[in-house]
Amino acid sequence: MKKVGGKTMLGLLFVFVVLILYTIWDNNRIIVVEQEIEIEDLPSELEGFTILQVTDLHEKEFGKLQKRLTSKINHVPYDVIVFTGDLLDSSTSTNYQPVYDLLDGIHNKEHALYVGGNADPSNYLLHPNYPFQKVEFIKGMEERGVRLLDSIYSLNDFPIHFLEFERAIVDPSRKLSEIEARGVPKNDVYKDYFKNERKLNEDMLSLEQIKQSNDVIIALHHYPIVDFRIDFYRDNPQYNFRNFDLIITGHYHGGQIRLPFLGALFVPEPWYDRNGLFPPQDRVKGLWEYEGTKQYVSAGLGSSDAIPFLKFRFLNPPEINVLTLKRK
Repeated sequence: MKKVGGKTMLGLLFVFVVLILYTIWDNNRIIVVEQEIEIEDLPSELEGFTILQVTDLHEKEFGKLQKRLTSKINHVPYDVIVFTGDLLDSSTSTNYQPVYDLLDGIHNKEHALYVGGNADPSNYLLHPNYPFQKVEFIKGMEERGVRLLDSIYSLNDFPIHFLEFERAIVDPSRKLSEIEARGVPKNDVYKDYFKNERKLNEDMLSLEQIKQSNDVIIALHHYPIVDFRIDFYRDNPQYNFRNFDLIITGHYHGGQIRLPFLGALFVPEPWYDRNGLFPPQDRVKGLWEYEGTKQYVSAGLGSSDAIPFLKFRFLNPPEINVLTLKRK
């Protein structure tokens, strides 16, 4: 009996060691996930239009100067590259170098857009004792060719427009009226802030002309917009939930810890019962559609410490995502 027990323990130990080694390897490789997205009445110029999504880096490093990651990205042809948040590991982190190394190594940044996540700093510094300006992290990204998307970005050569989701669901005319009703603040910092808000909402007014055409409208957001949240926006007159052709998000990490046959055990989602424990598996990553709204959720690259002792991915390799538009 002792001999059998010893062999069993040795076997379990071997399996455990192999599992650890596999998990370390799995957390440091990068897969390229390709997804075709069908859009009704897609303009012919956009057939085969490609978007590369990079998200949830969480300061992770893939080789010196991010060489393994940039090599993957540079071998993918794309028209636009989007970064959908949580590139840093916390909103107070100043460890920008993993992100800057990544951006420095990417060749094609002709159309490169960024929206922040919960682990990134606010886009702007708003403090009565300092000038109103973009924070250092954003300035560094823009110096490296990445544009902060805080309203709308249109491509001159293609009938396609990228929107920052939170601003897109607010009626810009009403927002401008609210800004005017507030009057001009006496403090120069808040004066500059409202001036910037006015400009961003004026930019969004161009949507009124766009929605009369067949141009494609894509919203970028860090957080997935679950079914219940879509219903909330549509039912609440305070919001203007638009007919987005596609919403691109991240945040969930594909569940981060995934088990065979069960999938993701948890995603950080306050709009779900149990706050995301045992989520619907068809809403954890990939493409889904609800009430005519298509949404793509990337499992991303890094890991979060929402549960401190589980700051790793399991059976869930890091990924970048290639989204190709096709006419339905």
